[in-house]
Amino acid sequence: MRIVVLGSAAGGGFPQWNCNAPTSRGVRTGVLRAKPRTQASLAVSADGERWLLLNASPDFRQQVQATPTLWPQEGLRHSPIAAVILTSGEIDHVAGLLSMRESQPFALWAAPPVLAALAANPIFDALSPRSVERHAVAPNGPFPIAGPGGGLGLTVTAFPVPGKVPLYLEGQAGDDLNGAPDETLGLEIAANGARFHYIPGCAAMTPQLRARLQGSPLVFFDGTLWRDDELITTGVGAKTGRRMGHMSIDGPDGTIAAFADLDARRRILIHVNTTNPVLIEDSPERNALAEAGWEVAEDGMEIAL
Repeated sequence: MRIVVLGSAAGGGFPQWNCNAPTSRGVRTGVLRAKPRTQASLAVSADGERWLLLNASPDFRQQVQATPTLWPQEGLRHSPIAAVILTSGEIDHVAGLLSMRESQPFALWAAPPVLAALAANPIFDALSPRSVERHAVAPNGPFPIAGPGGGLGLTVTAFPVPGKVPLYLEGQAGDDLNGAPDETLGLEIAANGARFHYIPGCAAMTPQLRARLQGSPLVFFDGTLWRDDELITTGVGAKTGRRMGHMSIDGPDGTIAAFADLDARRRILIHVNTTNPVLIEDSPERNALAEAGWEVAEDGMEIAL
């Protein structure tokens, strides 16, 4: 199984287009040891020829251009991308679908609430049902991913994780922003005797999630913020990480602490916000992260399992 990190940043990318916080300003001007990043997405393949996208980033076109494996290979119109699976309906997970509207056949897999949100927005009708098959994902049971032309050799188990409704649906959610149980999903992808987990958004570690991740060979996990109050203390926002549906990395309830006694062999943070100091390669936070056994995903990173 081959995995390519197409993008590794949270919504807005790094540096975010309108962010002048020290991290964004530093990478933009070249005074910090940090790499620019596009918005989070993975490409996965069992055979190196047909690929599954994990979320469709707003930076989809740029990411494909940077990944020769995903370039057209034959004829006048072609794509190795045979399917897309969505972990939520957030803008940074679905907006790239609009760049995939060129009558190219592929299969779209998502939980029922996400499919309903797409169906309710007529702009996504640009994805003609003649080209794009839509399939509802049932949580907690393994299923083979298929696209036009048959199966991809990948088996997916989708499972609910704590999260929240997409930002654009908060006004309809009332006081309960958690949404349906399958509003936010984690994924286990398996092929050829290998497996890994992808969880780009998670509000809390639960006993059920802990049990799933025990012994995982590879986990990509929500790395949005270093501290829960990061946006507030940097002065760029008023929301905590928890309010946005994300665990913080640091602290007694953070990701480092939650994974301390988990036998997950390789641990990689993804969906990292533009304000997060772990993006700075020689920062104290990045050093603390490495000492705890964590990596930070980078665009273009490739992993073979």
